[in-house]
Order: sequence, then C-alpha cells, then structure tokens
Amino acid sequence: MSSFFTTPASQKKRKRNESTAPTFSKKKPINPKAAARDESISGSESESDGPRQDVDEFEDDEDNSSGSDDGNETAAERRLRLAERYLENIRQEVDEVGFDAEQIDRDLIAERLKEDVAESKGRLYRHIASDLCFGDASRTFFRADTHSTTSIAVCLPHVYTVSKDMTLIKWRVPSPPASPSSNLTNGLNGHTPHRKPAPPRRRPIQEAYVRGHKHHSDPTNTTPRHTAAILAVAASEDGKFVATGDADRHLIVWDAATLTPLKAFTHHRDAITSLCFRRGTNQLFSGSRDRTIKLWSLDELAYIETLFGHQDEIVDVASLALEQCVSVGARDRTARLWKVVDETQLVFRAGGGGGGRQASSAASVSTTVKPKVTYADNSVDTITLIDEQTFVTGSQGGSLALWTTAKKKPIFTVPLAHGLDPLLPASAYSAETDLRDFESQNDVDDDDDGDNSNEPRTKKSEKSASVLPPQQPRWITALASVPYADLVLSGSWDGVVRAWRVTEDKRRLEPAGVLPGPVPGVVNGIAIGERGERASEGLMVAVATGAECKGGKWIKISGRRNGGCVLEIPRRILKHREDRADDDGDEDDGAANDGK
Repeated sequence: MSSFFTTPASQKKRKRNESTAPTFSKKKPINPKAAARDESISGSESESDGPRQDVDEFEDDEDNSSGSDDGNETAAERRLRLAERYLENIRQEVDEVGFDAEQIDRDLIAERLKEDVAESKGRLYRHIASDLCFGDASRTFFRADTHSTTSIAVCLPHVYTVSKDMTLIKWRVPSPPASPSSNLTNGLNGHTPHRKPAPPRRRPIQEAYVRGHKHHSDPTNTTPRHTAAILAVAASEDGKFVATGDADRHLIVWDAATLTPLKAFTHHRDAITSLCFRRGTNQLFSGSRDRTIKLWSLDELAYIETLFGHQDEIVDVASLALEQCVSVGARDRTARLWKVVDETQLVFRAGGGGGGRQASSAASVSTTVKPKVTYADNSVDTITLIDEQTFVTGSQGGSLALWTTAKKKPIFTVPLAHGLDPLLPASAYSAETDLRDFESQNDVDDDDDGDNSNEPRTKKSEKSASVLPPQQPRWITALASVPYADLVLSGSWDGVVRAWRVTEDKRRLEPAGVLPGPVPGVVNGIAIGERGERASEGLMVAVATGAECKGGKWIKISGRRNGGCVLEIPRRILKHREDRADDDGDEDDGAANDGK
C-alpha cells in the first residue's frame, strides 16, 4: 500500500501543468519564515527549484510592470512618493481656503496662550469690534402678553425675560440660519428643487412661564413667588441657576431647567434693582435701593456679605472673574469699585465736567438743533466692565464715560451719545395759549444784537414768558459689553442700539456701528451671548424693550409693544480670509508677469 510519503520523489506530482496553472492577478510578498518552513517539509531542494523559479519570474514581471512609470522603486520609496503626493493635495486645499499651517499654529497655540494669560490677569485681549458686520445683523422681535420688560439675561441657547406684571419667561433662541448657498442643491440627485425650502425659524420659542401674585405673601404658602414688579434677572454661566429680584425686596433663586423656585431671600430692605453673577462661578451680587450690595453663594444657597458706601440707591452692578464688582449710585453721581477680599472700595465721581477728553461733535450723534446748554450728569444709571481695570458708565445727561481704576475722573467722554429729543410744541410745556404767538418772535429777538433798552417793559415780560426749555438729552438706559473685548453696546429710546469700540490704547471710545432697527420702545436691558468659541461665529444680542422705563413712568412711549429683540451679528473672519486669498492671488499674478 503506497501513500504520499512512501511514493518515490520522482513519481510525486507536485507541479501543475502550465495550461492549468492559475494566473496571478496581484503581487504577494514572500514571507522568509514561511519559505524556510516549506523547505523543511519538502525535504528536497531540487523538488522546489521548478515552481520557485516560476514564481521568481512572475515577481520580476510584476516589478517591471508596476515600476515602468517610476523606475525600479522600492516599497519604501513608493510610500514616500504617495505621502508627498498626499501632502501636496492637502497644501493645495489649504491654499484655496486662504490660510496656511503657520497661521493655524499661531491661532490655536500662541494666541490661545496669550488670551488665557490676559484673561487670568483681567486685561483686555480681544479686538472683535472691527470683525463684526453690524449692518448685516438680523433682527427678530418676540413678545408675550406682559407689561413692560424690565430686564433680560442670556445663557445660550436660552433667554430669560422679566416684566412689571411679575412674569418670568424662559425662551429658547434658535441657531442662526445657514448661508443661502447651502440650500441650493438639496433636491433629488443634487438638482435644484422646484419648491423653495421652508425658511428656518428665527423667533424664540417660549419654554417655561412663571407668574407671581400680589397676595401670595401668605406665610402658609411654601412655594415662593414674587409679589411686586420684577426689576432684575441674571443667569449663571453653567445654566443651573436663574436669580430674580423684585420691588418688594424679594430675591428668588430658580432652577434654570424647570423654573422651580429653590429659595427666597428677604435680606434687602428695599427694591432689588440689579443682579449679576461673578464670571465662572455661582456667586451673585445684588444691588438695591437700600444703598447696599449683598453677595450670595448659590451653590450653598447662602448669604455671604453686605457692602456699604453709596449715598443713594444702587441702580446697576457689574462683575467679571475677580472677586470684585463695580456699581453706580444714581444721584450720588459716583461709581464704586468694591474689592471683597480686601474689604476696600474706590470712589469715582462723575458730573464734574473735567478731568478727561470729550469726543468732538462729529464723533457723537448729530442733532438737528445745535444744543445751547451743557447737560450735566445729574444721575449715573448704568455701568459695564470691559476688563478688571476699565469700565464705562452712562448717565441721564446722555453721555458715555470711559474710566480706568488709575484715575478718579473719566479719561474720555462721549456727550449726547443717543442725541436729543425733538422739541415739543408750546402747548406741551404750558397751558398758556399765547405762548404760540411769541415762538416766532422769540427766534427773531434772539438774533437781534442791538440795544433793546427802549423796548417797552410789557413786551420784555412777554418775551421772557415765551422762552421754551431747550431740547432734553436721551438717557443712557442700558449698557452691555463683551468680557475682555473692545465692544460696548448702549441703548436708549431713539429706536436703535449703538455699538462703540474701545481703542487699542484704551483711551477713547469710537462709534463702531448701529444695529439694524427699529428697536421699539425704551431699551431697559441688553444681554450678549457669544456664538462659537470666544465669539468665533458672531454675537447674539438680546434687548429688553418696553413702553416705559423699568424704574418708573417718567417716559412713556405710546404705540410701542412690550417684549424683546434678538439681534444676530455675524463675524466676517471668512470674508477677510477670502479677501486675503484674492490679494495673494493678485500678488502671484503680478510676480508671474514680472517674471515674463
């Protein structure tokens, strides 16, 4: 009985005929260990000479066919050639977008490190005002059936509004719509659809609604509610807490997700007018008409400290990352910097009319009638921090003042930032009907420089009685800024929100643009949210509007709706890159022409 192992080697059929031999379609690498193992099994070198020779001939043919274009390159050389080709393709794609690897490294590493160091030291480090397209901003008005909106807070993607009828509303703001070019080829097989796609939703969506009651102060009620007009609201950065303060000295902390009240504080002795969170923490500052500022820790839902010093009611408070805050005291005409850890305060006095430079008439808002009087800052109502050493205040005199902690007086002032109110008819100032007859005569007599000593006494008395008060400035009712950036937004009742840029030396305020309007009513609050990482995709500005001011009914604009506006301001970084790429292309073309 014969077997494969007992059959003589000369009779073994280990080689196939050439006609039945399979054709190799792909080159296979030879493993030296596998070849040695095959030789040890076969036991004869002469038996493997035939097939091994055929395989070697096939590998030579495959090498010649694959290397006909690149020569006799090795596998390592081929990998190197493919890697170089891949890098070249990537480089071409990067050049088409308009930036290179060096710029990416600088933006992602060096600039980020500088920004982190500057933010930790409380310095201005972001210059974004020149990169924002204020003219291309989109405006969306939203409202509920409430009274005048008194304050607004932003924690993207949510906005919180409060009103005089004790209402707290949580809104969800949709993301800004994509570019129109993204909707051109969304049909079947990439063709343009016959029906236009539905426009993206832009109006904020109401998610939660809470309303207080005047008679809810019953001690048997365990759920706290507001019992008077809500004047202030603030939202924490982590999206956990919302704080509101009303005219009945109640401070209520809410769960931001469900608007469930967590705790109510009654430590203040008068209305709470302003709230702000310390940046990056859940520490809360509250300002009140009792002339005090109180510090709270919402992580423990506990009271910490009280700050004394103002001589009039505190109407606005602002804070950044350091454990300190700034405030304004209305008619005591002071702004104060409170250092909580050191238990000290710095006093900055406004309304003196000196100690700083003023913007020229071209820099401020132009008015139809040239003012004949100087408007004093008899009440400082708003304040916002640019960085830990620089802040801006707004007054009832209509001026914006730029301050630094190194000086006790403003270093720069923009008078009449929002212009003057139009002149009212004579009947609005007095019930005397004869005042109308002397209006035109009063204008003529003012231009007459002659001696009027012989003028009848009765005519002089009539002339003095017919003098009308001058135009009044529009108050600065709201201020907001991007933390550690050179952008400041201001609001009044002229129907627009104005943007101001802080110069690089932090010595001046310059007009940066006007956001699209109209913004109906009185601007009672402005809040800013950053789209993308560090406002890389633009800004979302939320504005609280009402028919009257939040502190009273001194100004009431009829025909205005109570609610809010959402303004999406895009950033033009991509446009700058495209322009830079075009400039580089023009330079390359010029160099090529010079070479020719």
